[in-house]
Amino acid sequence: MSQVAKQEKYLTVQALTQYIKRKFDADPYMQKVFVIGEISNFRLRPNGHQYFSLKDDKARIGAVMYRGAFSKLPFKLEEGMKVLAQGRIAVYEPNGNYQLIIEQMEPDGIGAYYLALEQLKEKLRLEGALDRPKRPIVRFPRKIAVITSPTGAVIRDIITTVKRRYPIVALTVFPTRVQGKEAVGEIVRAFQLVEAQAQDFDTIILARGGGSIEDLWSFNEEAVARAILASSVPVISSIGHETDTTIADLVADLRAPTPTAAAEQAVPVLTEVLQYIQQTEARIYMAMNQRIQLGHKHLERLSRSYALAQPERLYQPYQQRLDQLMDQLQRVNERQLQTKSLQAQGLSQRLLFQNPKQDIQHYQQVVSDVTRRLARSSQQLLKDKQAELAKQAQLLNAVSPLQSLARGYAVVEQADQVVKGIKAVAVGQTVDVRLVDGSFSAKVEAVYPEPMEEKTSEKE
Repeated sequence: MSQVAKQEKYLTVQALTQYIKRKFDADPYMQKVFVIGEISNFRLRPNGHQYFSLKDDKARIGAVMYRGAFSKLPFKLEEGMKVLAQGRIAVYEPNGNYQLIIEQMEPDGIGAYYLALEQLKEKLRLEGALDRPKRPIVRFPRKIAVITSPTGAVIRDIITTVKRRYPIVALTVFPTRVQGKEAVGEIVRAFQLVEAQAQDFDTIILARGGGSIEDLWSFNEEAVARAILASSVPVISSIGHETDTTIADLVADLRAPTPTAAAEQAVPVLTEVLQYIQQTEARIYMAMNQRIQLGHKHLERLSRSYALAQPERLYQPYQQRLDQLMDQLQRVNERQLQTKSLQAQGLSQRLLFQNPKQDIQHYQQVVSDVTRRLARSSQQLLKDKQAELAKQAQLLNAVSPLQSLARGYAVVEQADQVVKGIKAVAVGQTVDVRLVDGSFSAKVEAVYPEPMEEKTSEKE
């Protein structure tokens, strides 16, 4: 078989793509399809066609909504929104991809990514993590830690920008993945490594280039947010494009719209700093020179002044006043000394005339006599009081009820009251009888009043 005949069996890429496109265009089931999915990788293009994706947990399809259909949407299309889309399937020939041409669309709740993002935002907001005071970025850093992918445009842009603006700073890259399942753990580990050397770093730059919400999702994970909040080193976050806002951006101390902007915010421009230092040095020199000149002029005026020309005239009046005060002080001291001397002589003479030795001896004798008399009087008074106490005790014992009871008498009580007469009791009542050595209860069997005549005769 010739080479020409062999090639006739093969289709060109264009021919194959056109054949597939015709198949899609001819299939009635592809001309009107209804798809439910989540908006992904959406970037609003003002005054143009909109290109994005529809996805679910297991698949994704490219979608196009032309300007005419998009302008009729009654709602604002947002990233992560779950929608009901109606359209047709077509093949885009230049790259051979099939896509959904959306003609109508309406919202159908919130997508899973968007819902998770909002829930984490609310959790952090309630904790105060989103409203905490932001730490200032060090103006002149010595060393900066960069947490990002070691390959790609992001790290190159950061290194180029930093070296161009502030070449004296040291950059240390902590390489991590920036998307995928392993990315979260690597980012958290990078923050831990920086924290272990926190005294060596002034700033942390956390950066990643643009991408869909799925690509950026590692920076919406709570573990990454906690790592940023736990960092003692200020963090600049630059994730995705300017329109992207991740949880990492919200909790960081400073958010930059792009990685290049993050590098610019992390360091000053060295040439501008040096220029400012030179200008400041010049202003300080001029200010000091002016002060020195003013000081010289002031010194010249003082050197020509009256006081400095003849300085002895300044203290002559004070010297004269001092001499006068010294004379006055000497006179006062002499008068006081003379007065005190006279007082001392008078007191000495009075002391000679009033020697207290004899008075002391006399009063010592008087005290001794009084002490002896007081001792004798106290002993006699004690004896008298003891005798009187014994006498009173005998009298008190004689009239004591106990003595009467000892002679055979008794005390009769009824209802806790002493029975003083026959009228106080009645037949059948119970009375208590107290004797000298105890008491007993008795029942009244009979009452015998004394005749009045006998009482009268006894009284007579």
